[in-house]
Amino acid sequence: MSTQPKTFFIETFGCQMNFHDSEKVIGTLIQQGYRQVETVEEADLIFYNTCSIRDKAEQKVFHRLADFKRLQQQGKQFAVIGCVAQQEGEKIFERAPHVAMVAGSASYHKLPEMLVQIGGGTRITGLDDRQTDKTFETEFTARSNPHRGYITIIEGCDKFCAYCVVPYTRGKERSRTSDSVLAEARQMADAGYTDIQLLGQNVNSYKDPLAKKSFAELLAAVGETPGIRRVRFTTSHPRDFTRDIVDVIDSVPTLCDHVHLPVQSGSTRVLAAMFREYTREQYLERIAWMRGTRNRDISITTDIIVGFPGETESEFEETLQLMDEVRYDGAFCFKYSARPNTPALKYDDSISEEEKSRRLQILMERQREIQRTNYNRHLYQTIEVMVEGENAARGQWIGRTSQNKTLNFTVANGSSAPRIGEYVYARVTKTLPNSLVGEMVGLTSYLAPST
Repeated sequence: MSTQPKTFFIETFGCQMNFHDSEKVIGTLIQQGYRQVETVEEADLIFYNTCSIRDKAEQKVFHRLADFKRLQQQGKQFAVIGCVAQQEGEKIFERAPHVAMVAGSASYHKLPEMLVQIGGGTRITGLDDRQTDKTFETEFTARSNPHRGYITIIEGCDKFCAYCVVPYTRGKERSRTSDSVLAEARQMADAGYTDIQLLGQNVNSYKDPLAKKSFAELLAAVGETPGIRRVRFTTSHPRDFTRDIVDVIDSVPTLCDHVHLPVQSGSTRVLAAMFREYTREQYLERIAWMRGTRNRDISITTDIIVGFPGETESEFEETLQLMDEVRYDGAFCFKYSARPNTPALKYDDSISEEEKSRRLQILMERQREIQRTNYNRHLYQTIEVMVEGENAARGQWIGRTSQNKTLNFTVANGSSAPRIGEYVYARVTKTLPNSLVGEMVGLTSYLAPST
């Protein structure tokens, strides 16, 4: 009988929530005696942590399963977890009979017992927990970055936007206690992490089960944890984006100068059809709060959908006008695509793919010009960056600013090279639409711990 530990490979699709879920799944598997490997061929157990926010992401998973079906004959087992698993359920077994486990994110806390069951040859599903009040908390998270780490503070979604599958795949909103979140932040700081990102599908919809802290108060408390230099959060929902969040960013220096606030459309009629529960005017009020801070220059980014069913040319123009007014530092722009189980499926989707593509192209070109101007404002500024890596081929180091912008910089001959995770100052010498270029001018007053 072999005494070698079983091995696993995991591939993750989709958002930061999925990548952090994978860190927790990896930690759980290692705690259960499994060893992570780098290729499908080396693995006994193959996980796909899936995303179903768009059809293209969903199809990638089935392509992977088809590509590696032949490996089942070698005794390998396949597990589909995440949003596609919850959305498609046992239909995955019909489409890919070689799959041994199908589990949604609300079932991850049962992972150890599910591993035992498939180890015994039993096909297993974990799909019945969408109404759970439990969050997936584990002390065995295997973080992939030694300096920046994620903390999920709220899971699920109760917003039910007309185009979105998330409420059907990740269950209802459920928050961790503030005590639990702060304990994890302190553990991360003690381990040398200086940059923390709080996560949630609607992170600012956080409701402390202990009723001790609001989302803004939790932000401040994490930011005041000794050793923490930067705190970010994503993704915010405009409906729950309150003035106190802006006030705390303005007053707590460790909270980053960046807010991602998805608008989706500049038309109040389209927003109502999307069930977004705010108007164009209410969204712009939140932008005005951020523009009106006394101490901060907050960078604002967004998500926009074009070609939503019924969107007229004039309503699309309203979105372009809103972009001109807000002047986003970044925008993730998408064509509307119908998703299973969503109310928008019943709408008349009469806008052609060609027209959606035309509107998307116009939107992206407009945003690129806005970014070109916005980034040019940084020319000759000296900005603090966290060093994320080195591009040896270009002779540059890769840094990230508090505004979440990439700043690639050089180091003068004879100067000491920075360490990954260290904070340095760089002077901007060139600007591009998506990044900054500069030269290091010195270390900041704080040095990240050695690794």
